[in-house]
Amino acid sequence: MIDAIDKPAIFINQNYIIEAVNAPYRDTYPVDIKLGYSTCYQVSHRNNKPCDQCGEQCPMQESKKSGRAASVVHIHTTSEGQSYCDILMRPIFDGHGDLIGYLEILDKLAFASNRPSAGKMIGESEAFKTMLNKINRAANSDISVLLFGETGTGKELVSQALHSSSHRAEKPFVVIECTGLSDALLESELFGYEKGAFTGATTNKKGLVEAAEGGTLFFDEVGDIPLAMQVKLLRLFETQTYRPVGSVVSKKANFRLVCASHKNLKQMVEKGEFRRDLYYRIAGFPINLPSLRERKSDIALIAAHFLAQSHEKKRFHKKALEKLSSYAFPGNIRELRNIVDQAVLLADETVIYESDLPVLDEFIGEDNALMEGRNDQYPLTTNGVNLGKDIMTLDEVEDAYLAQVASSFKGDINSLADALGVSTRTLYRKLKKAGVKEIN
Repeated sequence: MIDAIDKPAIFINQNYIIEAVNAPYRDTYPVDIKLGYSTCYQVSHRNNKPCDQCGEQCPMQESKKSGRAASVVHIHTTSEGQSYCDILMRPIFDGHGDLIGYLEILDKLAFASNRPSAGKMIGESEAFKTMLNKINRAANSDISVLLFGETGTGKELVSQALHSSSHRAEKPFVVIECTGLSDALLESELFGYEKGAFTGATTNKKGLVEAAEGGTLFFDEVGDIPLAMQVKLLRLFETQTYRPVGSVVSKKANFRLVCASHKNLKQMVEKGEFRRDLYYRIAGFPINLPSLRERKSDIALIAAHFLAQSHEKKRFHKKALEKLSSYAFPGNIRELRNIVDQAVLLADETVIYESDLPVLDEFIGEDNALMEGRNDQYPLTTNGVNLGKDIMTLDEVEDAYLAQVASSFKGDINSLADALGVSTRTLYRKLKKAGVKEIN
């Protein structure tokens, strides 16, 4: 049974001792595994005690309690160094129904790391591990995935992880930015067009759906798609067919669908702003991307990752990291990256001190009060007007925040967009929505 499994696998008894092992498992760990003697925690963790006695969830203990299979995400010491693994533990019973041991199967998560690594998701908090487990489960199927969470939580990186870990990894990964596209432009970009379909269409053009053939189609900020266009998308997603603009012939598409939005799509459905049938088509497997406030223990690690990417031989002072960890980060990971980049430029020494984090000095009080829901202690104000203790929607919070920032920011629209971690086009749209006509 062990040799028939293509993933790393072992069979362990109830005392954690390995009694059977396959070749992929031996290849994964740079230690000599002795059957009937080596324990799983010695091999994978270099520990002399089981995981639950070292501050981690033990999948065997979880399985023992429930009598069913259990899974956890752990960091293992492999032949490639520290590596994330999704562990599936299954209880095995004999012919009399008595428990004889556990089958442990590993999935190595190449898209994540607990140390600075280019192109990978970085973290080690429980919220981060929970997200990794869901990404891994979704990646192994063709189910449509909806990524939801606040702005700046890394939706595109997660979508790339879903693609690179799937059987479609060798095929194209195509990103569609839904924000700011009109019905006509979105349709021609998606489906392509025939020569003569409209003024200026002098040749046939292949659309993004065709460009993604066999791969993954990622709709970023799907909540911004106009209602009129949502009907055509529903047909595409349900039938995997489409017609280029100006054509009478339908084409067959082959892609894996991943969507993302920072908006509450369920709320939009109830308001009639997003089609209910489309929502349930794209939300086959929803994955929540936790905010940095939910991953405070990851902030120092992610900051070190961005610092390493800057190629500057600098490091954060302990006090600077403490200040970063106490900040609310309304812009999440994107904002943290901007802050690290600014700190690198502002620091005069190889050490980045607390005083080298000017953005936090300006925003930390109001952001923390706002994001932790303590408006009664630190009321948010807009142009001097107290917004009071009433609970605000996220859209109202964003509008109020933009109005305040725009009134006090010293710089042009492009600089403000950079500081907020969005494109200038996106900022113009958000300022218009908030009723802000100009900055300064």
